[in-house]
Amino acid sequence: MLISRQGTAALAATLALSALSFFSTASAETYKADWNFEVLLNNKPIGFHTFSLTGDSERQILTTEAQFDVKFLFINAFSYRHDNTEIWSDGCLDSINATTDNNGDLLSVRGQRNENAMEVTSQAGEQSLGECIQTFAYWNPDILGRSQLLNSQTGELEDVNVIVEGLDAVDVNGETVEAVRYRLNAKAGAITLWYSNDESRRWLALEAPAKGGRTLRYIPVRVPTADDLLA
Repeated sequence: MLISRQGTAALAATLALSALSFFSTASAETYKADWNFEVLLNNKPIGFHTFSLTGDSERQILTTEAQFDVKFLFINAFSYRHDNTEIWSDGCLDSINATTDNNGDLLSVRGQRNENAMEVTSQAGEQSLGECIQTFAYWNPDILGRSQLLNSQTGELEDVNVIVEGLDAVDVNGETVEAVRYRLNAKAGAITLWYSNDESRRWLALEAPAKGGRTLRYIPVRVPTADDLLA
């Protein structure tokens, strides 16, 4: 279901005023939340992307793994592997250790936050970024309020902007969930994200542009329940 431009503005204002952030709503007690997505390229399955989050309202540890294989005439024409561990404190990235095999192109991003800045090393060299940096951490809806995000594959701090597009229904864990649809405009194109329209603001799904005018889609196999994030 789409809403009007006026409705979109009202929805954005409501979210800004009333929605609690992911970090503030989570309990001080340790929790664990897992996302498991089947990944499709133009509706053809090519692999998976998983996210595992543990922590509390102040500190989180995220581990993520992605494996994509695109076959042509039974031959593996393209492969992608990505592994990443991030530690977050009070809504900011404390450290990152990411490796990527992009069809044979090997990349790594490593970073550590000190008192005044985030020190990041990648193929582009060493750079000193701001004190509170966030990655393209789709699991964390607070990124929707950022103007820059760190690319965990390249180590580049990218300019982004986010637009609230409307309301949709997304099938998750065997039930239909009302979701807010956002468009995150980044260097590689517009990424569409869906988050539950409730206090938990759970990340539910994703669509992104791929080479050749194709579309990459993340179909939820399992995502956390609202209780997983708010308990």
